[in-house]
Amino acid sequence: MISYARQTHEEQPDAAPPPVEEHIAPAPRVSVQAFCETVETAAAVQSAGEDRRLGKAHLKIQMGGMAAAIEAYRSAPTPNVIVLESDGRNDLLSGLDQLATVCDAGTRVVVIGRINDVMLYRELVRRGVSDYVLAPVGAIDVVRSICNLFSAPEAKAVGRIIAVVGAKGGVGASTISHNVAWAIARDLAMDAVVADLDLAFGTAGLDYNQDPPQGIADAVFSPDRVDTAFVDRLLSKCTDHLSLLAAPATLDRVYDFGTDAFDAVFDTLRSTMPCIVLDIPHQWSGWTKRALIGADDILIVAAPDLANLRNAKNLFDLLKAARPNDRPPLYCLNQVGVPKRPEIAATEFAKAIESQPIVSIPFEPQIFGSAANNGQMIAEISANHKSIEMFLQIAQRLTGRSETKKQKSSLLSPLIDKLRGK
Repeated sequence: MISYARQTHEEQPDAAPPPVEEHIAPAPRVSVQAFCETVETAAAVQSAGEDRRLGKAHLKIQMGGMAAAIEAYRSAPTPNVIVLESDGRNDLLSGLDQLATVCDAGTRVVVIGRINDVMLYRELVRRGVSDYVLAPVGAIDVVRSICNLFSAPEAKAVGRIIAVVGAKGGVGASTISHNVAWAIARDLAMDAVVADLDLAFGTAGLDYNQDPPQGIADAVFSPDRVDTAFVDRLLSKCTDHLSLLAAPATLDRVYDFGTDAFDAVFDTLRSTMPCIVLDIPHQWSGWTKRALIGADDILIVAAPDLANLRNAKNLFDLLKAARPNDRPPLYCLNQVGVPKRPEIAATEFAKAIESQPIVSIPFEPQIFGSAANNGQMIAEISANHKSIEMFLQIAQRLTGRSETKKQKSSLLSPLIDKLRGK
């Protein structure tokens, strides 16, 4: 009998669209071959192959269903994953028995069928089928099924990557990314790491008052050494829940990277850290585009002027088109209300981008300047400043968490709880 990897799950009678906050971990570098019977399913699988979470997978599609799969593997090795579409019940079971005779051990099989029957599902599980998806399927159904083969259900919350980028240089995207990461760690009690990707001029080390001898450059220039232990040694601890992967901020070398230069670092961070905040510099290259498209959630920071509006609109449109199965990027306005400066209203931004800004952060050079010069976060300078609530709001939206950690109880807590109950 062929040794398929098994993955149990609850049978769902109807395919439902994914919730907004659903987190699907990306698939590793695997080969996937799909054998479809209908053009609709083939189109869904083709669309799934273009999703960012299957960006590393090599996907091949052909028509013919079960019969074509059996014939194809009589003289060829099987891939890591086979996706089979089938209309019948008896033909499906007998076909799987035949496929087992020509299939390599360790290959995982996903079946797309139209029969919603628990007995059939049990027979498929008994034969070692990894997943059964009820047709008709959408692209996200295929993405979810394939990706979940390689991630444990209890680990789905691990490894959320948040990318923060400025629509224009000098809009304060780094400052916001660092303060949002602080809110994620302090107020949401999530372990987080800030990765400063501006290797030449990054400011995360200054903002967190850290000067580590090693950082992200050591990982990028030594990709063959990157593993969990190596990356852990490069992290600088800022608080109990927040770590920093600092940029060298030196000009003794140039930082020209290939498109996939940061892949090994991101993959390693995903496996060990619940939240990774990428401070992406304002430049357009293969690797910055790849980092943005590959992130789980994106925040665009813009100032209220025409150039920012144009750039934010261009970024928004490109990312929406490149990530059709993800929620659209979020954006916020920063440095709002500079004296005597003509500004474009938030309503005009919302009309052009067809989305409301998550927050509009006022221009307050005194407190933001003091925080930057002292190597502190806004919350450390002024615990009750109104921008702190905005950073928390951004953190909640980006992480999908709506509640902050509970405050410490006081002697009056029991009495207050009783009064609230009444």
